[in-house]
Amino acid sequence: MMNEETMAELASGDSASESRQRRVAIHTHGCKLNQADSQVLARRFQETGYAVVEPTEVADIIVLNSCTVTATADAKARQFLRAARRRNPDAVVVATGCYAQRAPSELEAMSEVSLVMGNSAKPGLVEAATLAVQPAGRPSPLPVSRPAGPVGRTRAMVKIQEGCDQVCAYCIVPKVRGRERSIAPDEIVSEINRHAADGYREVALTGTQLGTYGFDLPQVDLRTLLERILDETCIERIRVSSLQAHEITPALLALWENPRLMPHFHIPLQSGCDATLAAMRRRYDTVRFAESVAQVRSVYADAGITTDIIVGFPGETAEDFAESLNFACEMGFSDIHAFPYSKRPGTSAAYFAGQVCETAKRERMGEMLTLAADARHLFREGQLGAVRPVLWERSSDPTSGRWMGLTDNYIRVGTVQQGRLGNTIANARLTRIGENMVESDVVE
Repeated sequence: MMNEETMAELASGDSASESRQRRVAIHTHGCKLNQADSQVLARRFQETGYAVVEPTEVADIIVLNSCTVTATADAKARQFLRAARRRNPDAVVVATGCYAQRAPSELEAMSEVSLVMGNSAKPGLVEAATLAVQPAGRPSPLPVSRPAGPVGRTRAMVKIQEGCDQVCAYCIVPKVRGRERSIAPDEIVSEINRHAADGYREVALTGTQLGTYGFDLPQVDLRTLLERILDETCIERIRVSSLQAHEITPALLALWENPRLMPHFHIPLQSGCDATLAAMRRRYDTVRFAESVAQVRSVYADAGITTDIIVGFPGETAEDFAESLNFACEMGFSDIHAFPYSKRPGTSAAYFAGQVCETAKRERMGEMLTLAADARHLFREGQLGAVRPVLWERSSDPTSGRWMGLTDNYIRVGTVQQGRLGNTIANARLTRIGENMVESDVVE
């Protein structure tokens, strides 16, 4: 076991220590669940003795935690892996995540890739990558007792659930994440307390279907889990990453009276047309969705409500799209993640008649992205003059005192402030809408 002086030398970048310590870079594509998995991998690499560096730096091991929700996500994964090999010709390049789970043979055929390990193989990834790097003649990593401080972020992603049983027509997630299964509450509480001890100020609870958390555990559901987290942890800010419209209830929303629960709700819509929702096999219609949004705003009028919308689902007519666009406009979202439908092998929608042509998808995407920009602007404009708590994350330019952070209701903000703001929570008055964020002044 290393003493504190040796650990301090490693953390300071001492040249002698650097020559003995291996470096790993982890790059993440896709959802917050992948981000949670990447943070776990980073911690395990650190505990084994690796220095975790940025993906742009030279590293002995490069890990891509991939997404496969669209064909574009697959292409981005392949592009990253090729670029990683060019930057680090002698590194062990590992492809993991959902693409690696869905189509391992495609990635194994890439000469740039050393190891392919899907989601189910993630628990053994650190050991496998270490074995792969040893023949190159590098020394064994130096063990450490625990990582020192947050790994790359001020916000920790905590996985509470994984897998999906809903089998929506377009979605590959059940095939790459498996059946729904919940993490034990004791384990979740312990992980959150560990993050708090490591210096994190916020956790985001992640999963594929958070609203069904606990169905496989005795006398546990999402509400009772949140109650335990509020009672048994001291973490200052808690986010619930996503909820389905039909999973939102008054009893669940009542917990948001506690200011430690952040007033941001991501509620995937996917389409604002009932005929398309039925074809997608979603478990709500637009009436139920609108009721859920109204319930949220009755509890917290200034809540940020974000969503996902698919454009060009098979069978979607021009009239169906117009209906979807109008409904999304009526909801007054604070932001919209819109993306074109992409065929995923093994999903039922890949075989549906009425596949929408690429030209129509591009035109509809243009309209939906315009709506998304307008909705984002209107929500932020409505928040100008308000004072909101901000978790300040990083400095974009240390010499200028420029800092960036995130409000409780999920608005990206910036400010100029001398002194260190990173990983602190401070109130800020939102003053004007900038190019990529809202400008603000820290309020003493």
